[in-house]
Order: sequence, then structure tokens, then C-alpha cells
Amino acid sequence: MQQFTIPQFIDVEDKIIGPITTRQFVILLAGAMLIAVFYKIFDFTLFIVASISVLIIAVAFSFIKVNGRPLHFFILNITQTLKRPGVRVWNHTIGKIEAEYEVEDKKQIEQVIPSARRYNASRLAELSLIVDTKGAYKGEEKVKN
Repeated sequence: MQQFTIPQFIDVEDKIIGPITTRQFVILLAGAMLIAVFYKIFDFTLFIVASISVLIIAVAFSFIKVNGRPLHFFILNITQTLKRPGVRVWNHTIGKIEAEYEVEDKKQIEQVIPSARRYNASRLAELSLIVDTKGAYKGEEKVKN
């Protein structure tokens, strides 16, 4: 039988330049490109302020980890948590309104559908046998006089 090597440490990112991973390199590269665009567009003082803020954000997103996860995953989890409510409150008035509608619906259904026929145990057993045999057993036909 062939032996296969099982990959280990699959959660460790590949390092491309020294200790910098591919994700970190791409984030820092995007920050550097944004700083280059700022250099062409803004005057020097605005360029310094904008480039320092972009540099801080790029370094934070590339190197800071919260609970072993990258910062962008942490921020994504925070936004998803804030979008949905943390406390669910039961509004009992809605339940009363729905109950009133259910009572009205049952009355309308009873008016439309005639009362259901009641079957005794032997008739239910016969119907079960018909279903189990997929219709091969036709049931006992009662002769009507």
C-alpha cells in the first residue's frame, strides 16, 4: 500500500520576504501605492498627514492579531455582531394578535371543509396495509344495498 504524507501546519501562512507573509506584503504594497497617489495629488503637509494615517492603518492590518486572528477578521466579526441584535425580547402583544388570526382561520377552515370522517382501528389497519403494499391489496369492498 502506498504511503502518503499528510500536510501539517496548514494554518501557517507562507512567508515570501523574510518574516512577511503574502497577505502582509499585499496590504503593505496597497498602502505604499496609496501613499504614492497621495504624493502626486496633495500638497506636502496634507501628504504627510494622509500618508502617516495610511501607514498606521496598513501596518495595523498587516501585523496586529487579535486572539490569533488577523485584525481585518476581528473588525469583520465586530461589524457582523453589531448589525444583529444581541438581546431578543419577546413581544407578547404580537402573540395575542396572531392567536386571534389563528382562531378566525380555524373558523373559516371549518366552514370550508366538512367534518372529517372518523375511522376505527380496523379501517386504519386496512388503509395501512393498502399503503404498505403500494396498492396491490385493494381492501375489503363493502357491498352497499
